[in-house]
Amino acid sequence: MCDTCGCNVTPGNRDLAEGRQATQVLGNLLQVNDNQASHNRVHFNGHGVLSVNLMSSPGAGKTALLEATAELLEDGLRIGVIEGDLETENDADRIRACGVPVVQICTGTACHLDAHMVHDALHQLDLDTLDVLFVENVGNLVCPASFDLGQHRNVALLSTPEGDDKPAKYPVMFRSADLVLLTKRDLAPYMPEFDAAKAANYVRQLGNAAPILELSSKSGDGMEGWTSWLKRGVAELRDNLGLPATTGA
Repeated sequence: MCDTCGCNVTPGNRDLAEGRQATQVLGNLLQVNDNQASHNRVHFNGHGVLSVNLMSSPGAGKTALLEATAELLEDGLRIGVIEGDLETENDADRIRACGVPVVQICTGTACHLDAHMVHDALHQLDLDTLDVLFVENVGNLVCPASFDLGQHRNVALLSTPEGDDKPAKYPVMFRSADLVLLTKRDLAPYMPEFDAAKAANYVRQLGNAAPILELSSKSGDGMEGWTSWLKRGVAELRDNLGLPATTGA
């Protein structure tokens, strides 16, 4: 994991891990990251923006989910996206085509986003025009779950083609999820070996009582539950912060 393989050093924090500070900082990059994450959360709270960290393996449907969400919320919540990938702006271009503000982060060799990368991206977005900011993390079922970005909610996606045992095999991510989405459920008739009840049971065995929703970004089935969850999240955040209800919803 990141504590041993070296991927805790990312483009966002490399300056902290090099030069004279290397000895004292390398062993404590997670703490440095957490400090930056707290600062990011101050930004989000100050603008009443709900920040949602999307985590999954590559190809689980994060970008497709955002495309479908943008269409459904066109006259509702105002959304923005920070897009994380090792290389290319392919997914960011898909989001831009939906008319959604997006900032691409190319991590190079880093298999996750960190709070410093997200902070840099925030300065390229007008948070006053947003109700929800999605952070589409790098596709990876391990490392993203270990790095606080300043988000309010973690959402873990598990797609039908992946198999129902992933929560048992990759517990850290699914244990930290505030919502689990079982995606690509339009493929269920062709992949009966995926047992949604078994996947849910694995999540529960981790001690996580988070909601579990089945949906398909392609067919639209189950998407209403997802958008309702987002709207409740924005309303709860703004109420807790003593802010007026969003005008977008």
